[in-house]
Amino acid sequence: MKKLTTAEEQVMQVLWQLKKGFVKEIIAELPEPKPAYNTISTIIRILEQKEFVGHETFGKSHQYHPIVSKEQYSHQYLKSFVGRFFSGSFENMVSFFAQKEDVDINELEDLLNDIESDKNKK
Repeated sequence: MKKLTTAEEQVMQVLWQLKKGFVKEIIAELPEPKPAYNTISTIIRILEQKEFVGHETFGKSHQYHPIVSKEQYSHQYLKSFVGRFFSGSFENMVSFFAQKEDVDINELEDLLNDIESDKNKK
């Protein structure tokens, strides 16, 4: 799966939220200052080339929808991040954040309980 630029990811976040939308609808959801119509249209065409977005044609207009789910992208992005910065080890990543005091022991226990609960549901 290809990596997204910050602008592409911002557009994908909107599409994941909307489920589908025209360029004007996507722009309406973006923060100020609003980007130009042509800018978003270009980003969406790039996302189509990267096979993240598909479209349905309505006359001369296109309604866009995500092909890659947010979960799929998040999983791939996190795997890549852990691979690049923590030698592929989630344990090293958690240890790093715990040592930097960004995560306290109670938060770690809650996280482990949530993970265990999710595993049991599956």
